[in-house]
Amino acid sequence: MKTVLEINLQSLEYNFNKIKSLVKPTTKTMAVVKANGYGSDMIAVAKKLNKLGVDYFSVAYASEGVRLRNAGIKTPILVLIPQTGSFDEITSFNLEPSIYSFHFLSKFIAYAHEKNILDYPIHFKINSGLNRIGFKESDIEKAFQLVSNSDRLFIKSIYSHLSASEDLNEKEFTLHQIKSFKKAIKNILPKLNHKPILHMSNTSGIINYPESEFDMIRCGIGLYGFSNNLSISLKPVHKLLSTISLIIDVSKGESVGYNRAYVAKENTRVGIIPLGHADGISRSFNKGGYVIINEIKCDIIGNVCMDVIMVNLNKVDAVEGDQVVIFDEKNTAEDFAASVGTISYEVLTNLSSRIERKIIS
Repeated sequence: MKTVLEINLQSLEYNFNKIKSLVKPTTKTMAVVKANGYGSDMIAVAKKLNKLGVDYFSVAYASEGVRLRNAGIKTPILVLIPQTGSFDEITSFNLEPSIYSFHFLSKFIAYAHEKNILDYPIHFKINSGLNRIGFKESDIEKAFQLVSNSDRLFIKSIYSHLSASEDLNEKEFTLHQIKSFKKAIKNILPKLNHKPILHMSNTSGIINYPESEFDMIRCGIGLYGFSNNLSISLKPVHKLLSTISLIIDVSKGESVGYNRAYVAKENTRVGIIPLGHADGISRSFNKGGYVIINEIKCDIIGNVCMDVIMVNLNKVDAVEGDQVVIFDEKNTAEDFAASVGTISYEVLTNLSSRIERKIIS
């Protein structure tokens, strides 16, 4: 056996339907498939969601949208952080850019004039408190005037993003964000001769703040089976498996790995696993990281290498060739990440393309 990342599309379907059940039947669903579908397989995920009737996809950059189009995806695609150098890709592949800054807005209007483009669909991004991208309250009126005064752009949606919807200690702040967004759209909508799609909810927003539902929800990490430990049962889509390539015996006092980072306190059986930081297992897993072998937690020891990790096998009856679970449905990527104080997003999106993907359909 070799290292393989299994992508379970049945679990994806379960999560999609579960999330859809939490909102009104008329509410649209946008699936976030950026970063190769959160480290899975963007194309396989998108094709499955298309069959399930998803209304929109969103990606971070235009190049990701181009991948979807080249794979035959015709569903509308929102590009969340488009760059000024990607106008040709955006318009050639019928991608819909987020308008989030005066710089991008002015450049895109100029491009549309140059190419004689009319009514190109755009998504107007409002910064309601995340303070990442989007127009702040003081800039909304000016930005909106630039858009509405141009016959080159058509506002397909108005949206914002919650910054702490998974943390109920931040309820006051989140409610303020929702109130701020409502205030902005209340000022904008009467000035339009059409009704744009309004959207604000991410996965935790869907669960904790039904008042942020509006016309469409955006599902990212929830689609892949994670809900930041919120009160909803989802099924992890990712399963990362490897194998014990070699077992070596290390005597008490001997060191293991680069820089002699681990010195055996007792005679130790060490398993060599073909997975390293070139595959996305960062050196943060040097301390506190573990894998599962025959249902037993085995600590990662020494420094994570480029192509392998070493684990302590003293607690488990294991032989060369045994399967190694990095994470699966039971011992999840969320658990694996928490062992070293990070989050599932980081673990999943770090997974290298050299890990073979296996689609479970």
